[in-house]
Amino acid sequence: MVCSPVLHEAPLLARADCVRSSLTAALSLSNFASQASERHNVPEIEAASSPEVILNPLTVSRNENERVYIEPSINSVRISIKIKQADEIEHILVHKFTRFLTQRAESFYILRRKPVKGYDISFLITNFHTEEMLKHKLVDFIIQFMEEVDKEISEMKLFVR
Repeated sequence: MVCSPVLHEAPLLARADCVRSSLTAALSLSNFASQASERHNVPEIEAASSPEVILNPLTVSRNENERVYIEPSINSVRISIKIKQADEIEHILVHKFTRFLTQRAESFYILRRKPVKGYDISFLITNFHTEEMLKHKLVDFIIQFMEEVDKEISEMKLFVR
C-alpha cells in the first residue's frame, strides 16, 4: 500500500495498515553519534541539530480530527497522534486520559511527557529501543494504542452520561 506524504484519507483499517507500513520503514534506525557534541548519541529528531539526518515527515489522516504524524530521522522516530474529539466531553476526556498517561511516561519507555504541538500524545523511539525491543512489537503497540484509545474514550463517554 502506497501512502501519500501529505494528508491521506482512508477508512480505519486502511489507516492502520498505512501507519504500520510507514512505521516499519521508519524504524530502520542506526546508532548515530551526535555531530554537535562529541561522544553523545542524542535523538536527532529532538535535537534537530543536523538537518541532513532528518527525513521527510509523514501525516496519515482519517479526517481533520484523527491523524498520525511520523517524523523519522537516522537514529530516532517521533510519532504523534491526534485523538478524535467530536465534542466538548470527548475533548475533556482525551485531555484527562493523556495527562494520566504522560504523568507515568517513565513506565512506558517510549512515551514523551509533552506531545508535539497540535497533537494529543507523542512517542519517541530511538535506535536503543529498537536494539532492546522487537521492531514489529513496537509497531504493534503503536497501532493497538491508536485503536484502543478511541474505544477507551468512547467507553468513558458512556459512563459520564
